[in-house]
Amino acid sequence: MRHITTNDTPASTLRGIADHSWQARGLCHGMPAKDIDKLFFHAARDRASINEAKAICGQCPVKKACFDYALDNELRHGVWGGLTEDERRPWHARVSKRLDYSRVKAAFEGRDIHLSEAEREAVTRHAYARGWSPERLAYALRLDLDWARDLMRNAAHAVADRDRYWGQCDEVEPAEDEHVQDEGEEEAAASPTQVPRQVQTHTLIAALRKAA
Repeated sequence: MRHITTNDTPASTLRGIADHSWQARGLCHGMPAKDIDKLFFHAARDRASINEAKAICGQCPVKKACFDYALDNELRHGVWGGLTEDERRPWHARVSKRLDYSRVKAAFEGRDIHLSEAEREAVTRHAYARGWSPERLAYALRLDLDWARDLMRNAAHAVADRDRYWGQCDEVEPAEDEHVQDEGEEEAAASPTQVPRQVQTHTLIAALRKAA
């Protein structure tokens, strides 16, 4: 039976954590182990082997997937994605701060992908703004429930602090004839968890829509 849909969004090119199918499409796939060791895990300063390995990588259809795999799995040795270990070192140093909204969007779509610390934080804050439960976040990110609760608690404080410091939550001063709050009410009003979860999240939502 033919199904008609208006959803013509192209398939995501992001690779899932357990997806190793890209390796079979690599030009180095099936090469003798001896040749792979010589070219891609070369001896120090073996420029001939390095150049030959890079020539193979330059024509490989899964070059980017290979590079991402090396970063996601902290592979510090050998040639991956056409880059030597020295050339990948700056990328390894910055990967924890990577903020790719296509990955954030994919995580909300249920994709099991590698997320950096910054990307996981973005997912958590947006999940908090959407009113997700810790259980739902734990399922989406494959986390322990206690860890998910901690992340949601931190997101609540982060959103409250952001809104307070950037003046996005205007404080309303009570009128002179209004009754004075007791100590318990004042403490509740000052609590950061009292800030509405949907307050001023338009910037993040707009960024996520742009990534879509």
